[in-house]
Amino acid sequence: MLAAERGAAANTLAAYRRDLEGAREAIGDLEHAQGAALASLGGAWASLAPSTVARKSSALRQFYGFLMDEGRRKDDPSSALPRPSARRPLPKILSHEAVERLFSQAEAEAGSGRREAVRLLALLELLYGSGLRASELVSLPLAAVPRDAPFLTVTGKGGQARMVPVSNRARQVLRQWLEMRPDEGKFLFPSRGKHLTRIRLFQLLKELAGRAGIPPEKLSPHVLRHAFATHLLEGGADLRVLQTLLGHADIATTQIYTHVDAARLVALVNERHPLAVKALDD
Repeated sequence: MLAAERGAAANTLAAYRRDLEGAREAIGDLEHAQGAALASLGGAWASLAPSTVARKSSALRQFYGFLMDEGRRKDDPSSALPRPSARRPLPKILSHEAVERLFSQAEAEAGSGRREAVRLLALLELLYGSGLRASELVSLPLAAVPRDAPFLTVTGKGGQARMVPVSNRARQVLRQWLEMRPDEGKFLFPSRGKHLTRIRLFQLLKELAGRAGIPPEKLSPHVLRHAFATHLLEGGADLRVLQTLLGHADIATTQIYTHVDAARLVALVNERHPLAVKALDD
């Protein structure tokens, strides 16, 4: 159902499978489980982070909702599941100075003309310059890169397509990469007959961070995506525009960045709100 009706991504399907199989190992048959058995999962999950418990509970609630929709059960025992009050952690981001150091290192290495170095710079440009998810980036097909238009066509979560702007500097690096890209497969970043893996992308960024004098644990593809969003918001980007660029289905997901940039938003209200302006005039 998740694949056919909701168009869930492969990673989402794998996560649901792991959560359901883990619950089955803990309490046995899930389809006929009663509330007491589900309540006992609180003990089995006691050592886990609240956010992880919330995710596992959500998977089971959706599972029992599915069973009821299909007529497999007449009752829903999921109310007995643990409901942790997990606060969503603020995203980790990089400072402007750290981003500059990262790009300086990548550009210096790409200046050698080595194919791997040019590829890494292109990957970096698209992560920070366009805010792509790691899975979206590594699986980009060649057809996603237009010849003239400054946009990429990206297929995100749930198979939803969106247009993502590409900066002039990123387009220049992409042109350089396309000239030396191995002539194999349909992906923009091919590797061994398929495409570059998310794990390898993660490793490449960690290694680059170390060479740039940045603690490797502070860098990941998702950190660069967070930096893209936060720095755009700092520059005055509209939250709805940011939602579109990031491919968020719900703006509530995008609103996490308003907490990261709270100081700027407060200053903006104090400086630009009509009543604030009137107070200054008085």
